[in-house]
Amino acid sequence: MKKFLYVCVIALTAVAVTGCGKKATTRAGADSATSAGASGANGAGTSGAGTGSGFAAGSLDDPSSPLSQRRIYFDVDRYDVSDEYRSLAEAHAGYLRGSPSAAVTLEGHTDERGSREYNIALGERRSNAVRDLLVALGASGTQITTVSYGEEKPASDCHDESCWSQNRRVEIVYTAR
Repeated sequence: MKKFLYVCVIALTAVAVTGCGKKATTRAGADSATSAGASGANGAGTSGAGTGSGFAAGSLDDPSSPLSQRRIYFDVDRYDVSDEYRSLAEAHAGYLRGSPSAAVTLEGHTDERGSREYNIALGERRSNAVRDLLVALGASGTQITTVSYGEEKPASDCHDESCWSQNRRVEIVYTAR
C-alpha cells in the first residue's frame, strides 16, 4: 500500500509539473516564420531575414517588384498566413528592416458573412498574424500598426464566393517610406 501511495505521489507531481509548464503557443504564421528559413513558398530565395533589404527606395513603386504586391488573402474563418504568401512577407519584412524610417499599417478585412463584431475580431486576428510574421522575419514592431475594418471596406461588392475570397485579406499600406 505504501509503495502504491509513493507511485501516486510521483505521478501526480509529474502531472502537476508538466501541466503547469508554460504552454507553447504559436500564433498564426509565426511558427512557419522561424522554421522555414529564407526560402519562399515556391522555393525561390529572397532578400529575407538576416540580410539587408535588397530593395531600392523606388521598389515600392516598381510594378515588377514583389513589394508592389500588398494583399494577403485568407481562407474562410482563418487567420493563419499560408505558405503561398511567405515570400511576399519576406520581401516586405526585408524592406522594413532595411528602411528604419518606413512604416506600414496592416488593414484586416473579412467577407460579409458573420456578425459585425465577429468580423472585426477576425480582421484584427488577420492583421496581427501578418504583423507577427513580419516581426518574426526581422521587421521592427514599432514600424507596424494594425487596424481591422471587418466587412466594412470590401474589395469586391458582390455576394458570392468569388467576391468573398477577395474580401478576406490583409492590405499592407505604407504610411512612411
